Amino acid sequence: MALLEVRDLQVSYGPIRAVRGVNLDVEEGSIVALLGANGAGKTTTLRAISGVIKPSGGAITMDGAALGKRASRVAKQGISMSPEGRLIFYGLTVEENLKAGAYIQKNRKRMQENLQRIYKMFPVLEERRKQQASTLSGGEQQMLAIGRALMADPRVLLLDEPSLGLAPLVIRDIFRVLQEIRETGTTILIVEQNALQTLKIADYAYVLELGQISMHGKASELIHDSRLIDAYLGGKKA
Repeated sequence: MALLEVRDLQVSYGPIRAVRGVNLDVEEGSIVALLGANGAGKTTTLRAISGVIKPSGGAITMDGAALGKRASRVAKQGISMSPEGRLIFYGLTVEENLKAGAYIQKNRKRMQENLQRIYKMFPVLEERRKQQASTLSGGEQQMLAIGRALMADPRVLLLDEPSLGLAPLVIRDIFRVLQEIRETGTTILIVEQNALQTLKIADYAYVLELGQISMHGKASELIHDSRLIDAYLGGKKA
């Protein structure tokens, strides 16, 4: 049994079926990638898992138990999400943003430990901890969004387009940190359009097309798949 299982997931927006029978397995301690073009249903799938939107069909389980219907309940079950666009609180300081991510954490000592762990992971956030989040660069804001999600001490971290709009050097640093996060025992499900970079760090990957899984397999094998190379890697072999 995988840590996180998605079975026959279906999500509709009125008459539009955005996700059509998606099945996913996310093994504990792994990085699993969800790839695909814009509009394929990647973000919708993450939002359904996180409880932000309600599926119209299917089942999602964590450790064999059905996930809650609300995002707050899903968070308590050990799933935390860093959303597309970061959605940080610009009027709050960096540290206030991080602490906002720990709203389900009742153990103050554990919250402080998590805070120090994130500062070690992202030293620039500690340097800017008293600054308003609005003063951060795009890369720093992405680090803050990931750090805020980690403050909930999740077993599964959902990441939606963490490299979006960032410079290549910043993207490299973000992906390096994702590997560090996995090494601490946190499982990661990542949605990304940067397919090549993602496949280099992922253990397994799924490709979504028009709301359905079109291919899946070990990332180390998919990175050499001619269909994936032509469709998502710009015709370049890894």
